[in-house]
Amino acid sequence: MSEKKDSSLFRKWAMRQYWRMQQSQAVVGLLLWGTTITLLVWPYVRWRFDGSCSDALCLSTSYLGIPATYIGLITIFMTVMFGVLTIGYLYDQVFSLWTEWRSVDMERNPFVTYALSPNWAMLLALQAENLRRQANGDEDMIAQADWFLKWCERYTEGEMFARAVQQWDKDMGPTPTFWFTSDEAMERARSLKLDDED
Repeated sequence: MSEKKDSSLFRKWAMRQYWRMQQSQAVVGLLLWGTTITLLVWPYVRWRFDGSCSDALCLSTSYLGIPATYIGLITIFMTVMFGVLTIGYLYDQVFSLWTEWRSVDMERNPFVTYALSPNWAMLLALQAENLRRQANGDEDMIAQADWFLKWCERYTEGEMFARAVQQWDKDMGPTPTFWFTSDEAMERARSLKLDDED
């Protein structure tokens, strides 16, 4: 059991670091693409900007006091940026590949398929309780409402609910024990150590 918990903690730590890297990848990736391709292309076109060639395509060594080298580098960089934006436009508007990506993303997200986040648990439990009270003896409807309440209770055992309870306690004072859970589950939620500071 301890090995499984240690493995889970390590995986969570590793995924948190991966998530942190992803947050900056769009901007950093774009800058790296631009810089890398600019520096890879520059040796092939540099001679056109240094004034040492006699070809008609050669440019003078400066424009408005700005060395032609900088103008060449900026031109290559902006061409790469335009190319990346063009590919992004095609990806979005022409091929619409993001719709399939979103579909796969939703299929793999447990909080869309079977798991409950705290806000959904609260809403479903409230609806199930109202349905149960309005069922007027309809045993099938009461059984379904009870199943929903059991589902909501199951997800009060996890870290997501513990995070919510701890934040609610902090923001609004002690969170009451909800009708679909127990005092023990609420205490476990309060006592769970959240390891976000690493």
